[in-house]
Amino acid sequence: MSEKDPFHLDQGSSFSTLKSNVHAIKSVASIVEVTIGPKGLDTMMVDETGKTLVTNAGATILSRMKIDHPVAKMIVKVARAQQEKVGDGTTTATLLTAALVEEGAKQILRGVPTQKVIAGIEQGMDFAIKKIRESSYVIQGLEDEWLNRIALTASRGNEDLTLSVIDAAQMIGMEKLINKKFRLADCVVAHPQADSIVFMGIFIHQSRINPQMPTYKKNAQILVLADSLEPELLTEEALQTEAGFAKQEQLIEEFVNICKKIVELKIGLVVTAGSVHRIAEEILTDAGIMVVSHVDPQNLIRVAEHSGARPMKRNGLHNSLEELRSLLGSCEEVEDDELLHWVRISGGKGKELATILVGAATEEVVEERERICKDTASAVQAAAREGFVPGGGAVELAVACELEEHVHKIRGLERYGISVVAEALHKPIYHVIANAGFNPLEKIEIIKRNQKSTRSFSLGLDCDHGAVSDMIELGVVDPLSIKINALKTAIEVSTTILRIRNTVQMQSTKLSFCLRRANS
Repeated sequence: MSEKDPFHLDQGSSFSTLKSNVHAIKSVASIVEVTIGPKGLDTMMVDETGKTLVTNAGATILSRMKIDHPVAKMIVKVARAQQEKVGDGTTTATLLTAALVEEGAKQILRGVPTQKVIAGIEQGMDFAIKKIRESSYVIQGLEDEWLNRIALTASRGNEDLTLSVIDAAQMIGMEKLINKKFRLADCVVAHPQADSIVFMGIFIHQSRINPQMPTYKKNAQILVLADSLEPELLTEEALQTEAGFAKQEQLIEEFVNICKKIVELKIGLVVTAGSVHRIAEEILTDAGIMVVSHVDPQNLIRVAEHSGARPMKRNGLHNSLEELRSLLGSCEEVEDDELLHWVRISGGKGKELATILVGAATEEVVEERERICKDTASAVQAAAREGFVPGGGAVELAVACELEEHVHKIRGLERYGISVVAEALHKPIYHVIANAGFNPLEKIEIIKRNQKSTRSFSLGLDCDHGAVSDMIELGVVDPLSIKINALKTAIEVSTTILRIRNTVQMQSTKLSFCLRRANS
């Protein structure tokens, strides 16, 4: 092969790509493994400009790490998938994926057919998921003390964040919390100059467009415009004719009438997705109406939902006053916080929405607190939906012991894949113990003996004292759905990686298109 051959293969081994992939994934996993558990450490990330970020969030580390290896980039997708689906457990999902790939590769290199290893991994994971579900506990309402413990664990002991998330959950109610379309983590916002609060309502991350507009409105009608508040403008070419100039004057006059109609409706707040023309700004300012422009789609939808307004396009403003009134929302209070430069809307007649405002001394600290608060919100919501299991890696270790017994009943080569899952399930508690400063090999064997003798799925390690303890009694638990999703994500990505045997460089799509155009 020539040096420019796109097939980058090691001629010395048909498994060179597999070995390379294992090495790359282990390197990435080693970065986040030190962050897991109550004694996990932080990672400092530095960019090209010297800006630093200190965090122990697996998702943050993986998403911002500079990674060149193509398969290592798949681990980033593991974290992203876990974060998007359940909002927490990214480090566990990453460690499980890396362990499944490493242990699976060992069996393949021993001569076990890849498909048999993968089939065994799938069987073993099905067994593990079933056992973990059987060991779960159900949340008994939003007053259940377990929600507080889950929140405290997820917040890494930040009591203020724990209380904020629990307060928000109770404000919203169980019915909304278990709704799959609702994400409690979306209610978390952060600002470095703010005091941490929880309230029923929302923030628009913009300020009013004119400082002469009022900063506070009570019992305000709200108009949500998914458009710009601008007159229709003719082209320069059209304006050069007398008819065109007259037409433009007519359009301006119509626009002025629309602005007067908004005033006549006694609207207190106008929220627009686009810009606001100076004519509208002047008329609405004189009328004492607050206007917020260039609001992003997500915030626009939240304003509409909370106030009960129906978003409309600019053409809809030509409707009659009665028709427009039916499209307006309302709220008890609108306030432009001049310190935060955000507009706060509370007491809307539409959907009840809570906001958790997280504050801190600096931007770096507030970003980390926001991330922790979002993880806490995700954990609380996940537990409310599907319950929880013993944490600290205890339940994974107990299932691993069950798999080690189960594998002896399997006669086919799939048993090697099942043993891969059993070995991988040791990893979470292994790193939790190591990060706490104890010998993981010694402690794991002691815990396993105790689990087998008591048939308990909840025995783990007290990371403060190094003693075998019941995680349920210690209040160390994890939401079931986060645990299950981590297992499912890990198996999906790891089996994909284990199937890879060659890495081939693709030609540029743009270059290929240009060559086809040239040939035609």
